[in-house]
Amino acid sequence: MRKPIGVFDSGVGGLTVVKELINHMPSEDIVYFGDTARVPYGIKSKETIIRFSIENILFLLKHEVKLICVACNTVSSMALPVIMNHFRVPIVGVIAPGAREAVYATANKHIGVIGTKGTVKSRAYESEIKALDASVKVTAMSCPLFVPFVEEGWLDGPVVEEVAAKYLLPLKQADVDTVILGCTHYPLLKNVIKKVLGKDVCLIDSAKQVAIEVKNILSTRGALNKSGKGSRKFYVSDNPEWFSGLAKRFLGSLPADIKKVNNV
Repeated sequence: MRKPIGVFDSGVGGLTVVKELINHMPSEDIVYFGDTARVPYGIKSKETIIRFSIENILFLLKHEVKLICVACNTVSSMALPVIMNHFRVPIVGVIAPGAREAVYATANKHIGVIGTKGTVKSRAYESEIKALDASVKVTAMSCPLFVPFVEEGWLDGPVVEEVAAKYLLPLKQADVDTVILGCTHYPLLKNVIKKVLGKDVCLIDSAKQVAIEVKNILSTRGALNKSGKGSRKFYVSDNPEWFSGLAKRFLGSLPADIKKVNNV
């Protein structure tokens, strides 16, 4: 029996992870859940985020998923250790894969991290990086306007560039040579971020690293689908029309199957 990969996020940003999963494993079936009724998670307490995450995982387990991707930096930074102890199914967050790749990529041992206020405040990326290499210097900046820019379709232009230049100035001043895109919305702003930071700065897309890690885990377990085209199912807890409108921007094509679920 083919079992799908489960993915959840507080909203639509986790679709960047879905896109990378499809790119790296086109034969895998994917079930995505966006908790659009309770977004954003970044302003919630740790206890609430843990509760929401457990509820989201229980929903995905109803679909007999073989692995779960936590495609949310807030959950990965605040709740992952707790939820991993609750379930037997393999659970992959977005923090560790991105941190590992950044430590591998940096030449001058100065890494930048950009994310939401909650992710930056948690210092989860910094902790993960320091655990891998204590000599690495980390400069982290929250970029709260990046998410609404992406959701409004403002992916370039003078306004976006001006805001990006202000947010990213401390990273330039710190002479970082590697920057982790610590929010699943941010890959859509890669061009602007690259323009501001310069072509020599390496951008680490956590979504891509998550997909690589998932593929490695499934391969090791002998659970990787290698034939046929995988199916994609999308569930949301509210406002499927809003989700559908943004999904095309994140995935590059409109999902055919989006369903609203009333009780997670």
